[in-house]
Amino acid sequence: MGRRLERRQVEQLLIEAHAGGSAALVVRGDAGIGKTALLAHLGDVAAASGFRVESSTGIETETQFAFAGLHQICAPFLDHLSALPEPQQVALGVALGLRSGPAPDRFLIGLATLNLIAEVAEQGPLLCLVDDAQWLDHASAEVLAFVSRRLDADRLVMVFGERDISGQRTLFPGLPELRLTGLDGVSARKLLDAAVRVPLDGDVRERIIAEARGNPLALLELPASAPAVRLAGGFQLPDVSDVPGRVESGFQRRSSELPETTQLLLLTAAAEPTGDPALLCRATTELGMGSESAAPAEAAGLIEIDSLVRFRHPLVRSAVYRAALPADRRRVHGALAAATDATLDPDRRAWHCAQAVLGVDEEVAGQLERSAVRARARGGHAAAGAFLRRASELSPDVADRTRRALDAAHSLANAGAFENALDLLAVAGVGPADSLERARVTLLRAQIVFQLTRGTDVPGMLLDAAATLAPYDPSLSRETYLHALDTAIVSGAPDLAVVARTVLAAPQAQSPRPVDLLLDGLAVTMVEGYSPGVPALRLALDALGEATRPDAVQDDVSQSWLWLAGRLAVGILDDERAHRLAECAGAVSRSTGALARLPAALKLHANILTISGQLPRARELTSEAEAIAESIGGVKLRHTQAILAAWGGDQAAVEELNNRTLLEPGNPDGSVEAAMAHYASAVLYNGLGEYSAAQGAAVKASDAAELSLSTIGLPELIEAAVRAGDPDTAADALARLSVRARASGTDWALGLEARSRALTIAGPAAEDSYLEAIAHLSMSRIAGEAARAQLLYGEWLRREGRRQEARGQLRAAHELFSEMGAEAFAARAARELQATGEHPRKRTARRTDELTAQELHIARLVATGATSREVGAQLFLSPRTVESHLRSIFQKLNISSRRQLKELQLA
Repeated sequence: MGRRLERRQVEQLLIEAHAGGSAALVVRGDAGIGKTALLAHLGDVAAASGFRVESSTGIETETQFAFAGLHQICAPFLDHLSALPEPQQVALGVALGLRSGPAPDRFLIGLATLNLIAEVAEQGPLLCLVDDAQWLDHASAEVLAFVSRRLDADRLVMVFGERDISGQRTLFPGLPELRLTGLDGVSARKLLDAAVRVPLDGDVRERIIAEARGNPLALLELPASAPAVRLAGGFQLPDVSDVPGRVESGFQRRSSELPETTQLLLLTAAAEPTGDPALLCRATTELGMGSESAAPAEAAGLIEIDSLVRFRHPLVRSAVYRAALPADRRRVHGALAAATDATLDPDRRAWHCAQAVLGVDEEVAGQLERSAVRARARGGHAAAGAFLRRASELSPDVADRTRRALDAAHSLANAGAFENALDLLAVAGVGPADSLERARVTLLRAQIVFQLTRGTDVPGMLLDAAATLAPYDPSLSRETYLHALDTAIVSGAPDLAVVARTVLAAPQAQSPRPVDLLLDGLAVTMVEGYSPGVPALRLALDALGEATRPDAVQDDVSQSWLWLAGRLAVGILDDERAHRLAECAGAVSRSTGALARLPAALKLHANILTISGQLPRARELTSEAEAIAESIGGVKLRHTQAILAAWGGDQAAVEELNNRTLLEPGNPDGSVEAAMAHYASAVLYNGLGEYSAAQGAAVKASDAAELSLSTIGLPELIEAAVRAGDPDTAADALARLSVRARASGTDWALGLEARSRALTIAGPAAEDSYLEAIAHLSMSRIAGEAARAQLLYGEWLRREGRRQEARGQLRAAHELFSEMGAEAFAARAARELQATGEHPRKRTARRTDELTAQELHIARLVATGATSREVGAQLFLSPRTVESHLRSIFQKLNISSRRQLKELQLA
């Protein structure tokens, strides 16, 4: 009633799905505002128009059970599970408890869920409704949010009804929202008139409408809380601003008027989340009640018992449970524990046992700890944290309480619940912990603080933890030292040198792993300098590369440091190792389904491809990285987009991205993200010929503690300083670059050094250095820098009056930059060519220019012979979405088959 616009908005989702699209929507609002009614209406319309409709409901007491909500949604579709690729079958099967195996990556579970639902939608359009989504368990909500963000062309609609709860953030950030407000006055009066069967005093009628504030459930329930004779005789309702609370109080009064045995049955049903009538019957029998106890509650319209136990509204459940005395709650939970099969459902039995305990109980605490182990094995870290938190509270022994609180904090931190984890660390910190546990507390607190604040005090905290860990867990100690050094670099900590010296003085590994070699190499470089550090870093990078090869035994520790390894390869100007490690980082993340790591791996690879002159390919990976980061709710890091835009000559994009980055408190001067923004600006302004601006940015990039930025920033600084008329700054930067080039010895390093040296040499003597630079850089994989060497040489030849020779170099540079899409450098080369009297040719448009970055990526993979299912598995899309993109690709390229796509040689 009165929801014409809202009905139209949700029905439009069905129209889009019928046309081959997909959509997701979160319907938000207060309790009783009409979310359930709107979802029910949508389900009726969908069913009438040929949709398959599946519904599920979040339940507050289920929030501690990992993937309970996901199981509700997936259960009707499990007959399609065999259609998924094996890794996805395993991941989803483990998450839902259908099979055993190692804990799967939560986003691989998301991909499996997406493909399972998309497989069902292949048979016809599908609508999935999730009401009371605010009560979904953390793991399920995360997976469903991921699925909703990846919907595209699957004929699938997902709609969530989510209640506004004070202090609780939405579980689906970034998804489209429809916020329901109160009914308008006309609709409110119609609803009230339909609900009240007796004449209403006019003043009372208006008072009810005013106090209900348009809330439909309040309009239906508030009159029911007063006798009809008083409503007709001028009864005045008290002014209560909390309408949902008022309605809940009404439900409490109605339930309190029922017989005591019926009230106890209602409480038992409220405490039992599965809605299983057989379980409710066993529990009420345990309490000494018969089935007749349910009749008064059913007659009062509070509950309905048939194939499932259903409350009229979730507020009835919460009203009954909250109004109950603690002793009665413990009593019904005890009965439910006795009625729950310990073999079939040990976790729910343990949870009911835990709620039945007054005081402490080691046996029940042990049951909860075992439940936490099972939850963690399914990837349910939030659920494990909930079990362990309660186990800690029930532990009679103080040492056990401390240990379980610390384990709960670790689980909650893994689930991203950092504030709750810090609360538990406070509990663990006051107990009688041994040295190892104190070190674990310090380590976890430092990791959480870094996630929340990027604070410069974190490296010191990590150093303390690493030193304490050394006698007990040398491997973890070494990894903690590497975290300390990396966080000091990333955050721009002022005491980086102290951190590095402390790391170098730490105990050495007896049998060094790749991560140990990486720690040693980085610490040596930070303390002793670039030249001593390069050999050690190369050794570490090769070891990491070997440890993460596809045919190697899976090494999670090595895999987690591939991103740093790729950055360090750039820092020592080793293009072969940089490309190899970046490709490996992406491949490993894809093959293991580690979506949390994949955006960083893709951005690393994109950055390397950008400076290598492969801007279209870099754009594909950047687009994919951004889409996945958005899907998983990752931190917004803009440096890859800014560097790509800088090489592409897009001044507006670079300045907009960098302004946003540099204004954020988490990116202070000296931090890696800020330094990357400055590097992007230096490249942009050098391309545009604005050398003073380029010099200012390049100074900040080359002064960064991060090795890759301080190295690749030096050539930018030298070019800018020479052209801006600051030879002293250029000479100083050249001296630093020359040391690094000699230590590295790669063609990339020697080419950059020769090119930069040529810029500082006046007259004919510069030519040998330019030619040396072109020779070296042409042998490297860094085509962007090779083209810049030709541009600079061409500019020098023109200024030397050798116009004919200049044209050849400038023409080649212009063609290379144009092919790459490096527009600013191409324009600079064009201006120089025009100064020699030649008009540069415009780049011929390519057929693929109309494709988006994602379409080009899909086209490239299909051109290699990959099927739609294989492409979908690699790009975390459903096969139907891939097919939809292919149709668009074929139309834009004016082709009709995959064979023709292969002939375009995109791969």
